[in-house]
Amino acid sequence: MIRTRNKTKRSLEQWLSEYAVSHQNPLNKKIHWLCVPTIFVSILGMGMSLSVWFTLVATALVGIFYLGLSKQLFFAMGIFTLLCLSVMAFMPLGFKFWALVFVVAWIGQFIGHKVEGKKPSFFEDLQFLLIGPAWVANSLTGRKIKPATE
Repeated sequence: MIRTRNKTKRSLEQWLSEYAVSHQNPLNKKIHWLCVPTIFVSILGMGMSLSVWFTLVATALVGIFYLGLSKQLFFAMGIFTLLCLSVMAFMPLGFKFWALVFVVAWIGQFIGHKVEGKKPSFFEDLQFLLIGPAWVANSLTGRKIKPATE
């Protein structure tokens, strides 16, 4: 059953540490490094195809979530989001294209978790759907993103 936990506020380190538990296998990590940003882009693409204003408001709310975890993460995800939106502005591919990308990327994610032998983190808490991009950003930068408290 998918649910969100009603716990005290977790720090960025706690979120990333919990997320990392089901992302140890090197192949699963590589799949996630590719598929998580692809899912993020595809969600933006589908959203922009349906309602620009709704998508921008939802994106701002996601940004507020990231800002609460880390200023550095907020800026990194903000830059990534702007890059995604810029590409979409120059290459309007439509809802069907982005939906296909979304489905293929999720298939990749589930293959990665099959290899890992552990279920996706979001089965325990839906907020992990927002932590995935933070984990990728933290993993790929080669340096630790500073939490909001530093």
